[in-house]
Amino acid sequence: MRRKRPPGLWLAMAGTLLALLALLWGSQVLKAFDYSFPWKEQQQMYKLDIGWPKIPEYFTGQTFCVAVDSLHGLVYVGQRGENVPKVLVFSEEGYFLYSWNNTVEMPHGIFVWNTATDSSVWITDVGTGKYGHTVKQYSPSGKLMQILGTPGNAGSSLIPLQFDQPAEIFVEESGDIYVVDGDGGMNNRLLKLSDDYKEIWLTGTNGTGIGQFKIPHSVTVDPFGRVWVADRDNRRIQVFDKITGEWLGSWSSCFSEDGPYSVRFTANYKYLIVAQLNINRLAILAAPPVGSIGECFMVSTVQLADETKPHLVDVDMKSGAVYVAEIGAQQVQKYIPLS
Repeated sequence: MRRKRPPGLWLAMAGTLLALLALLWGSQVLKAFDYSFPWKEQQQMYKLDIGWPKIPEYFTGQTFCVAVDSLHGLVYVGQRGENVPKVLVFSEEGYFLYSWNNTVEMPHGIFVWNTATDSSVWITDVGTGKYGHTVKQYSPSGKLMQILGTPGNAGSSLIPLQFDQPAEIFVEESGDIYVVDGDGGMNNRLLKLSDDYKEIWLTGTNGTGIGQFKIPHSVTVDPFGRVWVADRDNRRIQVFDKITGEWLGSWSSCFSEDGPYSVRFTANYKYLIVAQLNINRLAILAAPPVGSIGECFMVSTVQLADETKPHLVDVDMKSGAVYVAEIGAQQVQKYIPLS
C-alpha cells in the first residue's frame, strides 16, 4: 500500500516552491524597479540662487537669451525692447558690470567662445531692420568683429550664409560653427561652418519627416561627435553626426505637453537641460552614452512660476550652474546643482 505523505510535508514543499517563484519573480521586478526608479521619483537636482543677480532692476527688457563665460566668470544676457541696452554683462556672483548696444537689434541666441588667447560673444539677430537676419561676433566689450549674412535682408535656404531669423549658434573649441536657422522665417535648417566661415554641410527643410524641421530653435554638441537640435514645433529633439551631418535619431516622447526650446548639456555631460516655454518648465533628460540615441528619459524637472516662459538656457561648465532666460518674467535666474 502506498503511504500518504503527511500534510505538513506538502505544505512545506508548497511553501518552498512559492518562495522560489517569488525570489525569481522578485529579482526581475527589482531589476525593472532599479532601472526606472530614478526617472519616476523625479528627485530634485537644482535649487534657485535667490541672490542672483544682486540687482534685478538692471533687466529692463525681455530677456531672450543667456551665455556663460566659464573661463572668466561672466554671464551675458540678451534682451529686447525700445531704448534698452541689448546686452547686459554680470559677474557669476550676480554683480552688474556693464552693458552694450552696438549693432544689435533683436537678439535671439547668444554664445561665448573662448580660445587659448581670447574670447568673443556670438549673437543671432532676428530683427527685421538694418541689423537683422545676421549672426554676429563681438568682443567682450561689444566691438563688432564679424558679420555672417546680409544685414537687413532675409535670405533663401538655397544660399548658406543668407539667414532668415537665425535662432541660435554653437561654436566648438576648434572654431567650427553650428547655426540653426530660423526662428519662424522661410529657412528650417542646420548649418555647419568651418572656422573661416565656409560651409561644411547643411541639412534640413521645412517639414515633419526625418531630418526636417519646424523652427529649429537651439543647438549644442556633445563630446561624442553628436549635434543636438531642439526641433521646437515638431516637439522633438533631433540628433546628427557632427562630421557628416547624417541623421542619428530623435526623441519625442518627453515632449507631448510642449516642444523643446533649448538644448544644453550639464557640465558632466550626463544630462540635457531643456526649457519648455509654454508649460513653464525645465526638463532634465538623461543623455545617452556613445552608441544608440535610444529613448528619452526625463530624470527630473524644475517647475517655474506661471507666465515665467523660459526661452533659452546656458550652463556654467565649471560650477554646473544653470542660467535661464525668461521672457515672461523678464529676468534671468540661476539654479545651482544640489550635488
